[in-house]
Amino acid sequence: MLDELDKKLLDILIRDSRTSLKELAQQVGLSSPSVSERLRRLEDRGVIRAFTVEIDPQALGYTLQAIVRIRPLPGKLHIVQKLIEEIPEFGECDKVTGDDCFVARLFVRSIGDLDKLLDRIADKAETSTAIIKAQPIRRRPPPLDMPDI
Repeated sequence: MLDELDKKLLDILIRDSRTSLKELAQQVGLSSPSVSERLRRLEDRGVIRAFTVEIDPQALGYTLQAIVRIRPLPGKLHIVQKLIEEIPEFGECDKVTGDDCFVARLFVRSIGDLDKLLDRIADKAETSTAIIKAQPIRRRPPPLDMPDI
């Protein structure tokens, strides 16, 4: 699926997505146009979805994060999903199997703000909330090599 050069390029970009084409080319021993073409192919194949910036929520005043499990009331699934999509404090959300339909990460400045946000969906869904104390593993990509499990 990925050759060694692709893996090396991805590894470099995972560590610093601002690495220039010239610098990438030097690190993998290719020309800048060759690196550019490889990156374009990785994007076309959907391996690279975006080049992003990681923002520290605390630097913006979001001192608390919560994981919220959400179970919409009967007939309210699409309404709840739309609400989640519209509330910017929901930083990410997964639609899951099991008793709950959604598991979401919420960024808030206070417990009061958390209550206000959850009140917006309280008449449409049941929620279970856990405050995040620490994040021992930050979001990371899957392994580039197929691990022997």
